[in-house]
Amino acid sequence: QSGIIHSILTPSRVELYRRMEQLPYPAVELIEQDLNTHLQASDTSPHMTNGGHIPVSQQPLPQPGLTAHGPGRPTVTGTMANSGPPKKRHKGWSPESSAPTEAVHRPAPSTNTVNGTRSADNVASGCVSQGSSPPLPPGESVTVPEGLLQTCGLQPVIFKGHGALPCLCGNTGDVLVNGRLQACYRSSQTLPRVYEQYGASPVQPLSTEMQVLLTVYYLVQLAPDQMPLMEDLEQILMRSWRESHLTEIRQYQQSHPQFPTPLPGLAQPLTPSQLPWLAKLATSSSGESVLVLDTAPCLAEALDDTFQKLMEGKLRQTHYVVVICMGRSQETESCIVVTGKHQSRALAEGMLSPSDCVREINQELSSGMTAELEAYFSSLGPDADVASLEKASPENTSPSAQGCVQELSGEPTCTEYRVEWREVRPIQLAVARKLLSHVCAIADSSTHNLDLGSFDKVEFLICVPPSEVAFQQVVLHLWNSGVLQELGLDQDCLSPKQAEQYVVKLDQAAVAKISGLIQKSKLNPYTLFILVHDHAHWDISSGQYSRLGGEPMPGLVDSLLNCRQIQEAANILTLHVTSFPFALQTQYTRISPYNEIHWPSAFNNDVDLYQEKTKYFGVSELLESTRSGNGLPLLRFDSSFESMVAALEERFPKLHSVVIRTQVLLQHYSVALMATAKGQAQLQKHTSVETLEMVQCLLDSAHRCPNHHGHMLLLRIPFPALAALAHQRLCRVRDRLGLHERFEVVLGDPTSGIVLGKHFLNQLRLWLKIQDPEWTPHTYLELEALPCILIFTGMNPMGESLPRSLKYCDQRVMSCCSLQRTALEQELGLAAYLVSAEQQSQRGARSSSDLSESDPDKLSSTDNEEEELVVDVNSTLLGPDHPQTDFSPHKPDKLPPQQPSVTGDTPHDQRRSSKSTSPGCSSTQASPLRQCCSWARNLNRPPVVLLPRALYDLITTVDASGLPKPTSFLPHASVEWASSFRPLLSKMMTCTEQSLYYRQWTVPRPHHMDSSNRAEGRTDNFHPRRLLLSGPPQVGKTGAYLQFLGILSRMLIRLMEVDIYDEEDINCNPQSDLVRYHQAIASWPNADTMRGMPFDFTIHDPKYEDISAIYSPDFTPNVEKHPRRQEDVYLRRRTARIKLSKYAAYNTYHHCEQCHQYMGFNPRYQLYESTLHAFTFSHLLLGEEIQLYFIIPKSKEHHFSFSQPGGQLESMRLPLTSDWNPDCIKSPIFTPTTGRHEHGLFNLYHAMDGASHLHILVIKEYEMAVYKKYWPNHIMLVLPTIFNGAGIGAAHFLIKELSYHNLELERNRRVEHGSRPQDVWPFIILADDSCVMWNSVDVDPKSGTAGAERNISLKQVLQHMESSPDITQYGLCGLRKWASRGSGTGRRREPFSRGHLHDFLLLNVDLTQDVQYNQNRFTCDDVDFNLRIQSAGLLVCRFNNFSVMKKQIAIGGYRTFIIKTKMTDVPTTVQPSQYICAPDSKHLFLATPAQLLLEKYLQHTSQRLFPLSAGNYSHPVLSVDCYLNLGPEVTVCFVSSRPHSINISTAGLLFSGLLLYFCDSFVTPGFLKKFQFLKGERGAVHAKLTQAAHCLWNCSGSGTAGEARATRLEHPHTVPADGAVGVEVEGHQAFWTCDNRPSISVLTTVPPHTDSLGVSTKTKAGLVTEDDPLPF
Repeated sequence: QSGIIHSILTPSRVELYRRMEQLPYPAVELIEQDLNTHLQASDTSPHMTNGGHIPVSQQPLPQPGLTAHGPGRPTVTGTMANSGPPKKRHKGWSPESSAPTEAVHRPAPSTNTVNGTRSADNVASGCVSQGSSPPLPPGESVTVPEGLLQTCGLQPVIFKGHGALPCLCGNTGDVLVNGRLQACYRSSQTLPRVYEQYGASPVQPLSTEMQVLLTVYYLVQLAPDQMPLMEDLEQILMRSWRESHLTEIRQYQQSHPQFPTPLPGLAQPLTPSQLPWLAKLATSSSGESVLVLDTAPCLAEALDDTFQKLMEGKLRQTHYVVVICMGRSQETESCIVVTGKHQSRALAEGMLSPSDCVREINQELSSGMTAELEAYFSSLGPDADVASLEKASPENTSPSAQGCVQELSGEPTCTEYRVEWREVRPIQLAVARKLLSHVCAIADSSTHNLDLGSFDKVEFLICVPPSEVAFQQVVLHLWNSGVLQELGLDQDCLSPKQAEQYVVKLDQAAVAKISGLIQKSKLNPYTLFILVHDHAHWDISSGQYSRLGGEPMPGLVDSLLNCRQIQEAANILTLHVTSFPFALQTQYTRISPYNEIHWPSAFNNDVDLYQEKTKYFGVSELLESTRSGNGLPLLRFDSSFESMVAALEERFPKLHSVVIRTQVLLQHYSVALMATAKGQAQLQKHTSVETLEMVQCLLDSAHRCPNHHGHMLLLRIPFPALAALAHQRLCRVRDRLGLHERFEVVLGDPTSGIVLGKHFLNQLRLWLKIQDPEWTPHTYLELEALPCILIFTGMNPMGESLPRSLKYCDQRVMSCCSLQRTALEQELGLAAYLVSAEQQSQRGARSSSDLSESDPDKLSSTDNEEEELVVDVNSTLLGPDHPQTDFSPHKPDKLPPQQPSVTGDTPHDQRRSSKSTSPGCSSTQASPLRQCCSWARNLNRPPVVLLPRALYDLITTVDASGLPKPTSFLPHASVEWASSFRPLLSKMMTCTEQSLYYRQWTVPRPHHMDSSNRAEGRTDNFHPRRLLLSGPPQVGKTGAYLQFLGILSRMLIRLMEVDIYDEEDINCNPQSDLVRYHQAIASWPNADTMRGMPFDFTIHDPKYEDISAIYSPDFTPNVEKHPRRQEDVYLRRRTARIKLSKYAAYNTYHHCEQCHQYMGFNPRYQLYESTLHAFTFSHLLLGEEIQLYFIIPKSKEHHFSFSQPGGQLESMRLPLTSDWNPDCIKSPIFTPTTGRHEHGLFNLYHAMDGASHLHILVIKEYEMAVYKKYWPNHIMLVLPTIFNGAGIGAAHFLIKELSYHNLELERNRRVEHGSRPQDVWPFIILADDSCVMWNSVDVDPKSGTAGAERNISLKQVLQHMESSPDITQYGLCGLRKWASRGSGTGRRREPFSRGHLHDFLLLNVDLTQDVQYNQNRFTCDDVDFNLRIQSAGLLVCRFNNFSVMKKQIAIGGYRTFIIKTKMTDVPTTVQPSQYICAPDSKHLFLATPAQLLLEKYLQHTSQRLFPLSAGNYSHPVLSVDCYLNLGPEVTVCFVSSRPHSINISTAGLLFSGLLLYFCDSFVTPGFLKKFQFLKGERGAVHAKLTQAAHCLWNCSGSGTAGEARATRLEHPHTVPADGAVGVEVEGHQAFWTCDNRPSISVLTTVPPHTDSLGVSTKTKAGLVTEDDPLPF
């Protein structure tokens, strides 16, 4: 028969492996995590052992936790409870039964599904409705006997199975009906969705018979004290189905989309007639613990028979009665009646909701049902009669009880006391930065759900659960964090009391606070409001549902934080903070997985990633301590306590187990206090060793410290009524024993504050050095080092933090009813602790962990803590206050000397001695370097946690994935599993993967606040401004998000501030301000007056401090000036942080509502359409026609004229000079830019104050796509391809020449419409892409002195300049560059001046027709152009009362050309001497334009070329028609060779050199003979570089324009007399020849008729002296 059963239910091992090889994805993924475990179990045990005839997959998960013993305590293991297989053979075996190898299942019964998820009747009581079950026949009911509970001492629980459960009538209050088993069956019969979409599936679910049989096998192997878990049964059913259909699944998927034919007779079905025999066979080895009833014709008769047997006492040894019968519909019907006292009590209490539990306990206490229990304690004997203690007088107590209560007076003598909980740790700052980066990611996303650039301030509101201690705790952290000062809110908060306005408890008073926040957000659109929801898992009920009981306002969080006003407010960001995020991670969650921030691990492979001083000791470390074997575990249970509770539960079946546990706990503590205070050893038998240990530690710790510092003992009693009873009882016992000044008993009720006695208040004030006599502690953290018993009540902890003096966490009263992951982990989280990392690391290497050490992102209470030091804590931290089992509690005076200070000085052998010896034995080995304060010695010792035995066994059990059993539980009571076909959590999962797991496999129940968050037609409905911060309990999340608020505020301030160049003018001449040309209050310049003003040749812009000075006879240089190194010029430029005004220009990161249309985004965030238009024109200097491209958005086409709508572009429209519109700017704005598509300040909407203007970006061809992407609504002028490698000179040249060409076109067009040509507006604006703000200086009309400088709009500046009288007579106008000390406040200054203009120019393209920018220039092209304008006699005017601010942009720009080699794109250090090469070089290794190389070469080697000019201002180098930077040591004198040009007087001036670079054709020998040159010892060396048919115009390095070869210009004195080296560009060779005689060394050019060596074949460069004519 065993073989038959094995062949029916268990595939062979070979077949199993074969099927696994054929298993498709995702089935392999689901099974591979536990297959090896099951096969190993099958291999290591014979078939004929208990459960051995069960299929491998159908055995429940291995439960090593059931075999895990408490420290030194025997236990009954669940796997050994029924160790023998059935020995007899049943003769009644049906002849029709055969030995099929696999069962063929019948179709599953109908299930009730809603949107693909199951709807299960989880809990029902009394006469329940059958829901979706078939209707009952009329008259079929069961009468519950009267006095059932009283007679048999238990309340049976009926699990509904298959079929319709008959109605119960009569004494229904003594019976409970549970629907979870039925829901489990239904769930296991629902096929995975992957097969549902293909229609009728050949893969059938488990049959009813197989489900019942597997359930029987599961019940048989449960231990007598073990509770059945639906999670275990669900996994068994799922794995059984999976392993039974591996082949079918594989074939089904391979044959998709055609259905395979059913497999021919691989197995025969398990018939209903076989089920009872197999079930009885399974129970044959269990004794009487599981009984199968199969003789009744219907469930009603079977239940009636079961009730009768209960009344007759025939089921005293039976725990479960399995009822199997055949219904009228010939379908198998079943149910299970739980008849074990322990099991039925636990199940009955587990079916109660928290509010029902509170109500029942309150009723038991108020009705006097506990009187009989109290009487029982009194009957135990006079020693244990606590009631008799109340009659005793305090004077009769032992003197030792009051031995040290008088020592409080005097100065403190304990030097160990310190408070560290206010410190900000590096990991908290790291998490705050992670939060900030996620906020920035939201702002940077393409949806623009958060515009950080529009906010200038941060305000916040922190929502906490309705706990007074949690509320005050956050207020205290907030007050000490400095966040209020950073946010500028400290003016309203002068005390912690006033800081309460930023924290709100989520009770009815929160409605007004949240409403006020919403109103403020509407009134302050430029303020970013952060709504922090701390302890976010506390209330997740839907606002549409209400919860019975006394809990305040369920669903309030949903109605407040999920309201429409908060969701739609663009300036409200919600941050959920929790240690248990599972309930917020469902299929309908509002939080995007990308907006989750998980607490990082501080250690990875023992490497301190954040330089932390602490290590986190959490739930994983507690569990690890139970498996280490290195001494006493920190997680324990009390066997003596459990034995007494079990006996009393059987004696008092009507009392709730929590009431019994509380009474036993109080009895134990009372007796322990009496035993310790009176020194009576006979009392020990009435308490437990653990209780006595904790009480002695509590009393003795304060006695050892001169300041009476001690430990905290936490009693976790969730029910407020029982907690109040415990507080009253313990206070009474303490006072009667005269211990009222030895320790305090504190009631930790979330609805009230902390109440302490006067004596302990004085102690705390003394320790904390608080002078305020009215001060009282508001948080548990402020109870640091206070010896006390904290009775912590409330159904769920609400985020209260506990002090480091917590030494024991007594949770023996905790109910085991609520088996959800969140509920269990938050209770264990009360013991979470931070231990010193340094001291932990000095205790030696920790034992190896079986968790992965490769992922630093692992976290949380299940999978993180490979980095945490766990195991060695037990052996190293347990001192005399953690005694072993042989501890002598009646001899407190023989406690050992204090252990050494926990600084790592303890020898290894001394540390190990504590594992095997008692404290008394180890006292002889104690180091003399000991701490006298027990509290200080135990600061780095995590607390000991005591749990109920059942909960201990459950938590220490490891499931098939290697994780603790609770991780596979339902994460929260408000969610449910989406399907039974789900994998287990993996041990290797990170927090992110856990989140994705719950998002896939859990759905919210109807009363969950996210249940209504479904998007029609979408897979998600995430709120874009909602974040989730998760981290372990007590790890420091409050400090992290407070730091986040601070750095967010600083970032917004920084976003509103920019680095502005703040540099004073250089080369200033104090004498220049003495002459007045205009009145100080003049608004516009006078053209005649401006002509009479001298031009200031000196450059004053600080950015040109490193260039050659321009000679001016009116300027005397500062000889004491120390030139800066070239590499420091950019780095040392001075900047100032300036807040942006409302008239600032912005980059692409600015997204306010007003700018959406201007930036090119419509309300649906779609890009604007634009068209590409070609425009062709020619110029003499270009040599040929070039074609430009305009990218013109549809919205900007009105600025241009076309041959016809949508036709050829003809011109850009220009206004008339007489036109005036207050909301319009007449001058087109051209901004050449490169490399700054993101950071260029092209958004002029606010700068123009909304005025209409024409703005054109001038870009290079290869950057066209990226600029168009970021600025879709901007007009762009795309430079030709040949300008891709050109500098800023080429861009300016093309802009100016194109503008003049357009001016001519517009004049022609206007003439056709009757206007005069001169009436067309001739100005354009050349603006740098870093101009950010504009300012104006107010001048006092009376005194004429300059006043304060204020920000104004660019519109005001331009309209003022454009409206200047005779503006068309000016060739160039500009602004002063801003400097913080450059406005001349308080003194008179000239409002207008003539000099160099930079960065922001108003250019008259008509008057400057004959003055061009040099298209070959890369640097100083504006200086060169200013000098050309001046020499042409045109008016240049600078408006000194206006200034422009330039933002420091470190990215891109025309000044960022990098000289690099062709071999790599990485910038390489190349010496300037290598910038040139011989003309015959074939391999040019520099991928840089030749003109730039030549400019840079001359800049760095000018002292070698012009040795007499170095540092010689009075003898400059003569530069004709072009200004070139020869370095800061060389002075250049600019002259123009053009006729009628205006030059400075050079009479009597001796030049130290001559530079001819792109000079005009007017340079003749006669022109040069006007100038005199120095004659030195070896003669002055002069270099001349001629234009020569524009040989350098098209030089562009390596590219389409050809190869450029820059000469290797060696020092003139090293070149042979007849040698020649030069430049070769596009067939033009420029040779430089020289000799060693005093001569003019001339660089000339020759036609391209040279041989390969670069030597001319027709023309030879001549050597000339001063008497020879120059060979042009």
